[in-house]
Amino acid sequence: MLAAGIGVFVVCFGLYKLFARVNKTLDEVDRQISAVSAPVVETLGHVGGIADTADATVARLGAVVGTLEGVAGGVGSTAKLASDAVAPALVNIGATLAGITAGLRRLVNGTRRNGVVSKEEHTNV
Repeated sequence: MLAAGIGVFVVCFGLYKLFARVNKTLDEVDRQISAVSAPVVETLGHVGGIADTADATVARLGAVVGTLEGVAGGVGSTAKLASDAVAPALVNIGATLAGITAGLRRLVNGTRRNGVVSKEEHTNV
């Protein structure tokens, strides 16, 4: 029985040494974490500020893009209206030039409206 008691004492003493060493290691880890925690907290504060600034910038850019889309739509509508207004005038100018050209051709060639050349016009040509 004495041997069993001595065995239990040796095991408990070994556990005491193990837990004392673990306790020292944990104390050192706590000391190092506390030394690093202040710069980490400060850095995280800066990162949070940068993220907030980035979010605000993205929101502003979204508003600017919306405004630009509106302006582009307005310019597109204005261009369509201008095209619709100018196209008939160009067609009228083209028709007028075609009529003037046909009239000049008749004047130079001596043809009548129906395209028949009279006898005296044929001999004069």
